[in-house]
Amino acid sequence: MGFIQAAVGAIGGTLADQWIDFLLPPDNVPQTAVVFPAVPKGQNAGRGSNVRGSENVITNGSKIVVPEGMGLITFQDGRITNFVAEAGGYIFSDDDQQAKSLFTGGGFLSSTLQSSWERFKYGGQPGVQHLAFYVNLKEIPNNRFGTQGPIYWDDRYLGTQAGAVTRGSYTLKVVDPILFTKALLPSSYISANAGIFDLSAVDNPVSEQLFNEVVGSLAAAFSRYTNDVERGNRISKIQGDALGFAKSLSEVVEENYHWTDERGLTIHAAALLAIEYDAPTAKLLEDVQKADALSGGRGDSFLRQSAARGIQAAGETGGGDGLAFMGMGMNAAGGALGGLMQNQPGQQQVPQQGVPQQGAAAAEPAAPSTADQIREAKSMLDEGLITQEDFDALKRKALGL
Repeated sequence: MGFIQAAVGAIGGTLADQWIDFLLPPDNVPQTAVVFPAVPKGQNAGRGSNVRGSENVITNGSKIVVPEGMGLITFQDGRITNFVAEAGGYIFSDDDQQAKSLFTGGGFLSSTLQSSWERFKYGGQPGVQHLAFYVNLKEIPNNRFGTQGPIYWDDRYLGTQAGAVTRGSYTLKVVDPILFTKALLPSSYISANAGIFDLSAVDNPVSEQLFNEVVGSLAAAFSRYTNDVERGNRISKIQGDALGFAKSLSEVVEENYHWTDERGLTIHAAALLAIEYDAPTAKLLEDVQKADALSGGRGDSFLRQSAARGIQAAGETGGGDGLAFMGMGMNAAGGALGGLMQNQPGQQQVPQQGVPQQGAAAAEPAAPSTADQIREAKSMLDEGLITQEDFDALKRKALGL
């Protein structure tokens, strides 16, 4: 018993009168439907009427149409008898034992499909019940996920644990219809008078289970993505890299729940609609962004301005402490500033005045002269690091006025 491919164009041609039964997908099948029954139409383009066919029995010589992006599975008394994965029109035959199943030869279908067929096929003469069901082989969209509380992952770039609340969606693909039907599909959807198995249905137990498994894999998927050196270790890239995130998520789901090997489906694409970082992670990311913005020359300018603000504050406080800090700011602090700059990547080490070098005896730094203090303050004024009022105040302090 099996299917023989009909001549191209025969659906609406002169052979239409010969089809005993004519089966098609039901009308208005939603995009999120995975499995749904083949429905007898009674007529093909107004011809070939069959109003006396037995219920749940496919008559020998009947025509079944398999549209693009769909597969067809037939059952006899609850056992799989045929699988068709190529689009076209087929004639059902219960006496041609060689016309069993037609495969696409690979492509988008899983490598497990052939072994699944060999394991579950049933050979023999037709029984008392024949059922035919279509399987959606396209991407099945709008499978949403979201976390009620933060998930946490180890982030290599940040060097610590990060956390966030997130939500998004993913698309599924059935890559082994036989395995999916046997392992995951509830039996009520492959029986007589079965309804449409729709993953978006509120009461669908399978979609709820898949949702829980995806949410349970998010933390590990985030960790895998951020620890992948090929992706730059940046969590900030994950929302704009749908394919990369889908790959990480699919790998984790497969490792934990074996969707492809044991259920015949896989995550094809995924997108994060929102990521809301917890307070520590948000603060850390803000610091990282500042560090990135202050790299190179901008970092040098920022540190010099910070030193200038410290010198200005010391001058305004007055007293010996202020003058002592001012002297340190002009020379020793300037040396420390140079040391900070040398520690930046790509900066060459340059010996600083008043800073002991390795292997040399430490010496007490010489106190700056009044002229040196005024000269340094004037240089900072010329560079725009302090105002004229600041310079006048520093000058008076240096002169003891």
